[in-house]
Amino acid sequence: MKPFGHVRLVLLTALALVCGHSPAALAQKPAQPTADHAALSAAICPIVYPLDQSPSDRGFHYTFYGNGFFINNEGYLLTAAHVLSQLSDAQPYIVLRLPMAPPRLLKATVIAIDRDHDVGLLRATPNPFEGRYQVRFLPLTVDRPDRAQEVLAAALRPSRLRDPHTFDAFVEDRPAGQVLEYEFSQLDKGRADTELLLFGHDVLLGDSGAPVVSAKSQAVVGFVEGRWLRANAASIATGMKQPSNGVGAAVPIHYAIALLQQQGVSWQMAQGEERNADSAKESAPGLYAPVLLSLVAAPYPAQALQGGEVVVDALVDRDGQLTDIKVVRGAPPFVEKVLSAVRTWSFLPAHAHGETTETRVGIIFQFARPGVLPGNSSARHYDQPPADSSDRAASPTFATELQASSVSPAEINVMLSADIDAQGGIGEINILRDAESLGSSVAAAVRQWQFAPGRRAGANCDSTMIIVVIPGHGTMPSHAQSSGQPRALLQ
Repeated sequence: MKPFGHVRLVLLTALALVCGHSPAALAQKPAQPTADHAALSAAICPIVYPLDQSPSDRGFHYTFYGNGFFINNEGYLLTAAHVLSQLSDAQPYIVLRLPMAPPRLLKATVIAIDRDHDVGLLRATPNPFEGRYQVRFLPLTVDRPDRAQEVLAAALRPSRLRDPHTFDAFVEDRPAGQVLEYEFSQLDKGRADTELLLFGHDVLLGDSGAPVVSAKSQAVVGFVEGRWLRANAASIATGMKQPSNGVGAAVPIHYAIALLQQQGVSWQMAQGEERNADSAKESAPGLYAPVLLSLVAAPYPAQALQGGEVVVDALVDRDGQLTDIKVVRGAPPFVEKVLSAVRTWSFLPAHAHGETTETRVGIIFQFARPGVLPGNSSARHYDQPPADSSDRAASPTFATELQASSVSPAEINVMLSADIDAQGGIGEINILRDAESLGSSVAAAVRQWQFAPGRRAGANCDSTMIIVVIPGHGTMPSHAQSSGQPRALLQ
């Protein structure tokens, strides 16, 4: 095995654009977690592999690979998958501290890995929260931090990086800076696109897998992926002065939440988000209304010279996962980008009279044509869905090409949801994410659309439609890609 003890490099060739959990997570109300400095220090732990069977006067000799952090009091922790990949098939361990005693090594079982988005889920055994260890866990937030918002990372690394032992002191890194931009990139050649959070601070050797916390919510918004090599790209995109202390890249917690939901692992929401989720869940007990927790858009395909559209009908199951995804309309290369994105979305499941239930939702992605001027958008007519009794979401019968192509490359996509009633009428429209107030104009345009109502158990029903507008820029939309090297590491 090669010692990791280094930062993964995120390599680009060009510039590009643009958090669910199991129902058990809402029921978990342990002692109040916080993301203050003491809690951060107690929540992070080095991921290592012991090199000897018995300790010396400096404790156990080990190889250091990176960081992880606890996300609940059941001993589950998150890290970057590439940290674990350096161990091959060896058993990972974590170093934990005890009051008035030397640090100890504890086994960490790998529970699940999302290699596309570089997420690793582990569980410490035995559960350190049931022992005398100095451990805390951190809340996660489904709120995506805006550009210029302050974030803080926290990581531990051994003071003797080349020859670490458990009795040696740890050095704590706390890179802090503003969110610069979000970029899509392939973290490995042939993998799905991952949206990365770029923040204005360099990250150091061994920081990979460490939590990145929002100064606003005091909750985890992502984890360290590595050092962003094309720092000037982030500056150009945002119009900000080139950060003198480098640029770090983090994987948004969105992808980790999707993995937690798939595994049925509970996690704690940030303070205030729990109340909002409970309120949304109970607002209309007689309606089938899933609540979208965490979503990501999709990159504009690099090879696409014109716009495109993808319409999807999908099932939100009783665990809040998006399953049975059916493409109603769309063509390559847009379909592949959309499917890759929506498979990571997370919901609170629909409910009826206090019981969770499954229901279908409609999803529309519009990839705007580059250079389309206001007033030149085209109208689109769709075939009526078949008159059968099969369950389905509402579907558009008439729509217009939404005007988002005037957005600058530094802006994010427009994302909103619309309630479609049992007659096909448009009810409340919620702006989920917009670009410099463009969401209101997009919402006004959507109100002119027409829909066929959804169907459930042989009858028309209320349904939810999620609409994502992705701006196109110039004749060749920009796109971030990996360099083709599967693991470019800083030695």
